[in-house]
Amino acid sequence: MYKKSERSNPSNYRPVSLLSIVDKLLEKLMYKRLYSFLHNNSLLYNYQFGFRTYHSTALVELIDNQETIIGMYFDLQKAFGTVDHEILLTKLYNYDVRGPINDWFRDYLTNRKQFVAIGENVSELGMIRCGVRQGSVLGPLLFFIHVNDICNISDECTVKLFADDTNVFVFGKDSMSAFCTANTLIVQLNMWFVANKLSPSIDKTCYSVFGRRNHNYTVDSVINLNDNVLPEVDKRIDDCPMPN
Repeated sequence: MYKKSERSNPSNYRPVSLLSIVDKLLEKLMYKRLYSFLHNNSLLYNYQFGFRTYHSTALVELIDNQETIIGMYFDLQKAFGTVDHEILLTKLYNYDVRGPINDWFRDYLTNRKQFVAIGENVSELGMIRCGVRQGSVLGPLLFFIHVNDICNISDECTVKLFADDTNVFVFGKDSMSAFCTANTLIVQLNMWFVANKLSPSIDKTCYSVFGRRNHNYTVDSVINLNDNVLPEVDKRIDDCPMPN
């Protein structure tokens, strides 16, 4: 399915699973059972706002005029399509989804194949080795479980999620301390991305500065992600421009 931007670029398309009625009904039953278990045991991260009832509006940060606040905004590359199955199954096990139910999810995720059709041209079948099915009922919930422990990266901030969009706000008494904290946290966050085999989209990652800009705020105050200097923007936008 075409997503956006240049139509001739294959990376601007995403796979969508075409599911039978029986498959959809089975997924809905499992979704209700799994979500009820996670919700009743308070296992889902409170600041995940996407695809959840009564969680569709993200929390607004309160800004102290005496502080400098930096908001960093990350977008993951092909997030639903790059979920590692073994990592996901391990996390399900750690959340006490074990025994036959864990085996059911292993069977659900593995030994699936896909093909690409463009007009009358159809590719050969290829094995799906990672990812959750897009267009399915269980896909978003399984992705949430995969990223659910992102809240443990640091006590210095609260990570806010809307599906695969990741927002982090850091506070500092002055600009220098805020940028120092931001650069420390972005290293910790990137380590979590690497450990979970997820990749932030560099050209869609940016940051904003709120509150009072102290005298030590200079053009040299920058935030780096994998040796890339992130652009500063006035507000969160869908496609953050990269600096020249």
